[in-house]
Amino acid sequence: MQIREHAAANPDKPAVIIHPSGTVLTFAELEARANRLAHFFRKHGLGEGDAVAILMENNEHYHAVMWAARRCGLYYVPINTHLTAAEAAYIIDNSNAKAIVGSAALRKTCENLAEHTVPDLRIIADDDLDGWYRYPECVAGQPDTPIDDEIEGDLLQYSSGTTGRPKGIKRELPHLPPAEVPGLMAGLVGFWLDPEAVYISPAPLYHTAPSVWSMQIQGAGITTVVLEKFDAARIVDAIGRHQITTFTATPTMLQRVADLPALDGRDLSSLEWILQGAAPMPPSLVQRWADLIGTEKIIMAYGGTEGLGLTVLDGKEWMAHRGSVGRGFRGAEIRILDDEGGDLPAGEIGHIFMRPPEGYGGGATYLGDVPDIPWTDDGFGSYGDMGHLDEDGYLYLADRRVDLIVTGGANVFPAEVEAALVDHPKVADVVVVGLKDAEWGRRVHAIVEPADRHDPPTFDEVKAYVRSRLLPYKVPKSFEIVDGIPRSEAMKVNRGRLVDERGG
Repeated sequence: MQIREHAAANPDKPAVIIHPSGTVLTFAELEARANRLAHFFRKHGLGEGDAVAILMENNEHYHAVMWAARRCGLYYVPINTHLTAAEAAYIIDNSNAKAIVGSAALRKTCENLAEHTVPDLRIIADDDLDGWYRYPECVAGQPDTPIDDEIEGDLLQYSSGTTGRPKGIKRELPHLPPAEVPGLMAGLVGFWLDPEAVYISPAPLYHTAPSVWSMQIQGAGITTVVLEKFDAARIVDAIGRHQITTFTATPTMLQRVADLPALDGRDLSSLEWILQGAAPMPPSLVQRWADLIGTEKIIMAYGGTEGLGLTVLDGKEWMAHRGSVGRGFRGAEIRILDDEGGDLPAGEIGHIFMRPPEGYGGGATYLGDVPDIPWTDDGFGSYGDMGHLDEDGYLYLADRRVDLIVTGGANVFPAEVEAALVDHPKVADVVVVGLKDAEWGRRVHAIVEPADRHDPPTFDEVKAYVRSRLLPYKVPKSFEIVDGIPRSEAMKVNRGRLVDERGG
């Protein structure tokens, strides 16, 4: 998977557009930057199998760094820019990164990391990269001599750390010839990505899906628009300005867009399909997007960085299997197991285990002193989630095992309570956690961001609304109103931190 052939065939075609700044990199420019930076990595002693960390906001340099790393056989390690110094240092040490590419705004952070982590960590700040792209004094040999290693580098991704210390996940990504990428996407979403498609990446590139998807799409010669920072209004503006044909997003992102005033009057006609992942979509949100762009244009998927398999379904399938995240994609197999490893029948919630189809990936491992991926003897692995299958083989998620609330001896999945409460007209956002309780062991606690701060929902309204949708033991036993739910740029929430802040 390379961009060189597209740089030769369509040198002036935009490869990366930064929105809203308007910065554009053509395929020829992206190719030149990636190749020169690959020479730079080699000059400074980085060889096949080494790791280079990336600590940058979404900007014009991010893709060049990733392409350069892959080109010379390196693992690239995106780091969340909002981690604490200790968390970032752990990732540097755990990955044994030999260099870190950081933004100008984070130069001091990179210098501090260099003092307290891997010996001789090389610092590359993005405000210096323009000089390196111009090459001679900073790049060894002939900087424009093509580097084309037989072995491409891969992604070394760290989990978001929402359930504890971030885990380094090392896996091989699919190394597809550029001509095969549109076919893969066609198999995934039912639409062929033609060369004129335009993809937008609304989430931070330090997350797996945005970085992997955008590179696969660039490898097919397709333009990627990158949001500098997630903002619902910016997405809608970019769709119209750049005639976006597709994007990937989390349910929270889609909810923020759907909640924009006067959205029904905006032109979304260029969208051919959208792909949603990270968590199941609430039924009301699926219907909202079906009204906006059409049921057939909504694609939903479930998977993970570990590459254990993927499930997919489209909006029409979802309407017949409401709440599902789909069936195994390209032959991925699914089993639901009990605590002893026995298979459970359809309809019963257990541990989700998946086995990817041949050639998809898999074989992922965690780095460092953390529990490894649970595997069965016949090659099924688990992301740590729980759920059930229906009679037709469609998968339904319950929640992560680590988030399960055991209250009075009964199991409550926070995601189920959140889905029941998020449609309340007075609720803008909600997170449910389990807190210590002398009577119940753990009590179901709802953290609510009101739609109107001057008219928040009462606790009685919250309880009545959930009680009308779920069994009584799942109704929150306590709640609180907050100005805003603390979510990351990718709209994820750290439940463990919320629990700790409330006394455990």
